[in-house]
Amino acid sequence: MPTAEAAPHFSLPPGSMTQATAKKELRAAAAAIRAGAHGAGASAAAQALLRHGIAALGGKPVGAISAYWPMRTEIDPLPLMRALAGPATVLSLPVVVGKGALAFRTWVPGEDLAGGPLGTSEPSRGAAVEPDLLLVPLLAFDRRRFRLGYGAGHYDATLARLRTLKPILAVGVAFAAQEVPEVPTDPWDEPLDLVLTEEGPV
Repeated sequence: MPTAEAAPHFSLPPGSMTQATAKKELRAAAAAIRAGAHGAGASAAAQALLRHGIAALGGKPVGAISAYWPMRTEIDPLPLMRALAGPATVLSLPVVVGKGALAFRTWVPGEDLAGGPLGTSEPSRGAAVEPDLLLVPLLAFDRRRFRLGYGAGHYDATLARLRTLKPILAVGVAFAAQEVPEVPTDPWDEPLDLVLTEEGPV
């Protein structure tokens, strides 16, 4: 994995601010940066992400994989999820089941999805599953592999819960431009195990 320090793509405004304000400021800046990266070549980035993901993760047997249905300007993880799946691998998508809580339901490509909270798309049926490998969306990430999400804490709570049950691999997927020098963190923020971008793993 790369070890060189990353060039900062953007920084928070100088001056004192609370942690909540710092995250709010960063979310706004990161959303704009991600939109620019998406507009500059979302399809090519998804294909490059696929190549790097296969190189980094391919060949390892996985019982269950979760990805997410991309919304807004998120990079598309679905080709990578399908490529990593073996003959017996269960595919799943997250479902919002309460404040700060996610569950996962089995999903077969082509099955219809229902609208969920915050503009998400979710399986309306399917068996419950606890994924071994999760492809996780984000707004920003850093070299420590902390991520900044949308602020509801769904993935932080879910990763913490899953890590008490079994070993998992949480992989953030993003455009390289979403990297920041440092994501502001709170004690409940869960780090990722790996970040994949169109430029390679972090």
